[in-house]
Amino acid sequence: MSKETDYDVIVVGSGAGGMLAAIRAHDLGLRSVVIEKSPLFGGTSAISGGEFWIPGNELMAGGDSDEVVKDYLRQTSGGDIRPELLERYLHAGREMVHYLLSIGIQLEPHEGTPDYFSELPGGVGGRSLMVVPFDGAAALGDELFKMRPPSPIFSLLDRYAITANEGGTIALRLPGWRRTFLRLLASYWLNIPWRRKTRRDRRLTLGGALVGSLRKAMLDRAIPLRLNTELMELSVTDGTVTGAVFRHLGQELRLTARCGVVLATGGFEHNQSMREQHFPAPTRAEWSMAPGTNAGDGIRAAQAVGGAAELLDQANWWPVTLLPGATNNTLVTHFMFRNPHSLCVNRLGKRFVDENCSYDRFGRAMIADHAATGATIPSWIVFDADCRRNYLCGGLLPGRIEPDDRLPLEWWDTYVFRAETLAGLARKTAVNETTLLQSVERMNQHAAAGKDPDFGRGDHPYDRILGGGDPAVGPNPCLAPVVKPPFYAMRIFLGDLGTKGGLRTDADARVMSSRGVPIERLYAVGNTAASVFRNCYPGPGSTLGPAMTFAFVAATHIAQRKAQRGQQAAA
Repeated sequence: MSKETDYDVIVVGSGAGGMLAAIRAHDLGLRSVVIEKSPLFGGTSAISGGEFWIPGNELMAGGDSDEVVKDYLRQTSGGDIRPELLERYLHAGREMVHYLLSIGIQLEPHEGTPDYFSELPGGVGGRSLMVVPFDGAAALGDELFKMRPPSPIFSLLDRYAITANEGGTIALRLPGWRRTFLRLLASYWLNIPWRRKTRRDRRLTLGGALVGSLRKAMLDRAIPLRLNTELMELSVTDGTVTGAVFRHLGQELRLTARCGVVLATGGFEHNQSMREQHFPAPTRAEWSMAPGTNAGDGIRAAQAVGGAAELLDQANWWPVTLLPGATNNTLVTHFMFRNPHSLCVNRLGKRFVDENCSYDRFGRAMIADHAATGATIPSWIVFDADCRRNYLCGGLLPGRIEPDDRLPLEWWDTYVFRAETLAGLARKTAVNETTLLQSVERMNQHAAAGKDPDFGRGDHPYDRILGGGDPAVGPNPCLAPVVKPPFYAMRIFLGDLGTKGGLRTDADARVMSSRGVPIERLYAVGNTAASVFRNCYPGPGSTLGPAMTFAFVAATHIAQRKAQRGQQAAA
């Protein structure tokens, strides 16, 4: 077997979990390789916010308690969490963070970010970590151009790389926002040689900083990365996974894994048939924020060799609008911001949710209301001129930056609807006029009182800090009247950050067979595996946290098993 096709560990997928598994395996003395289907590395991780939720991590201010975390998760999930996985996640997560710091990856806590069920006991802030922004060109050179670029949601004007704090400061015009904005512009434009080369920002933040730092660690260790290489099937000998078959640029490629295969291929976000088979409500693949190459390859390959799957009806839901693309018949999925001077209604004109709750909770509310009414997927966000002027609205910049007369004419009454009266808006959008007027009037009463008795909008730290609250609005930063014409509306679709169900794994990240025993030398992490949190999304980074933790666990377990086999052979 040639050196180019024979490895100790094959990792399929180049997101944060996949790359970390390969790095950890290398540092434990194993020869690893990362395989990526796309021509770009980074997967969903690269276009994400880059946070990873690790309770009790060593950088967390104020400390944490496993019992507090467990109680919090029992409440958020209704008790549907496998204790052995949760126990491993809590302990190994802290070890994983310590390991990242030890190999030179600079982390910082995302201070002030509350957990997503902040109204519950144990729902505190500060459990999420991020990689410190850095110069990607200096660290990666031309390899930077092989990394998946950030989502427009996580960049300013689809050009300038920003952190979460910078974005919030500018969007809400908090003290110092002009200085922050000018600093970003200056750092971008003053590097004239780089500007002549590309419009891409060389500064890496959020998911780009996470993926870039891991790719740098791979380069430092000379860990190979094969792009444009699609998983076709796993190789099995006497019940043990021994490698995999890939297609690389139209040619078959067979790789051998002496110690293990780690599947980190993402979920089945862009497999429409799997979505229709498993999801509890109508959704479309194009509503997903995940890369289009995520089609369930790892899940299907493992199922073909006896792997069991679970929670396939679950996803990390994310309300989106569908922004017309630059070319015909293309759509760009864009997050739906929910700010003051707005409310969300189903097609009957009724509110159905605390508009400022976390994105996953919003999506679950859409599913529940659609099951009851059949009128919520899609639903509508209705907002007035004050909201349009001051805040991001779907893919629209605030009107003070991008006024109505600068929007493409073809967007009107297709992407964004406008009318001088609410009644006229109801007629344009086919929403029940009487009910919509009643909903807006009731919302305006709530705004005046500063209290939403129907859904508790603005009652919790998450709503006020991350959900779209504006500290300049009072008495409730999330509630402001919808009164100033013209009035606008956009459709909200049930999007997702990624599917949540996948292969059933044990506490060592080994894929379990349908008979309830581990498949020898086969591991799954990230969205390829069923979520440790089951049916809840407890805090910022609840996908990346487990993905990286169980990647660390998988690589460690593979190395331990190799050492055990060596000891047995020596005996």
